[in-house]
Amino acid sequence: MPDKAWFKDWFNSHYYHLLYQHRDDREALAFIDTLIHYLKPLPGTLMLDVACGKGRHSKALADMGFDVTGIDLSEASITAAKEEETDQLHFYQHDMRLPFRVNYYDYAFNFFTSFGYFRTRREHDNAIRTIAQSIKHGGSFIIDYINVHYAEDHLEKSFTTTIGDVSFHITKWQDEEHFFKQIQVTDPSHKNPHHLYTERVAKFSLGDFTDMMAYQGMQVQEVFGDYQLGRYDVKRSPRMIIHARKN
Repeated sequence: MPDKAWFKDWFNSHYYHLLYQHRDDREALAFIDTLIHYLKPLPGTLMLDVACGKGRHSKALADMGFDVTGIDLSEASITAAKEEETDQLHFYQHDMRLPFRVNYYDYAFNFFTSFGYFRTRREHDNAIRTIAQSIKHGGSFIIDYINVHYAEDHLEKSFTTTIGDVSFHITKWQDEEHFFKQIQVTDPSHKNPHHLYTERVAKFSLGDFTDMMAYQGMQVQEVFGDYQLGRYDVKRSPRMIIHARKN
């Protein structure tokens, strides 16, 4: 069984950033553009990017004229993100399970399945509570999560990818409650050439999120199934993008 806090070491590691450095920035920026066109926030609107990583989404939002704060547990990610700080772009190392600010932001975002990592439902509830408390009444929360039913049917079992001299052998599997991804790293240039990490993401359904949000005073407004904000289909949609509003 993976360590209960696997994400602390993995997200802070050099290999995590190496493996995911070539994520599709164009797709991410196009999604942000589509999302903002849908939400129509006013210039200068206060936004919170929860689990922001190195801040690529935060920076895109700030470049559009919004006042953006990004928080992330990873010290390495926030150190990198802080190099991009401006008067409208702010970054803090912070655990989303703990309160951050109260009734402060107009919008909160959680992009790219940056949720579902914790060991217990209580911890996930605490994270949703942090987000709900951070936004003003009438404010919006958008979470971009895997569509569990689609992912169950399209699980790629194993593959190997090489970046420079570093080889990543990736194996995926699932049980009733989680998806797992084991990353075996071989780095001949390192004094310890072999490393092993295991990601674990909870199989949260739309119903799960609806319940978690309702408990924190948020109500689901719309659900989309892809980065073009197409209709959500429980079997066919690759993503589950939920727009909720704080009562």
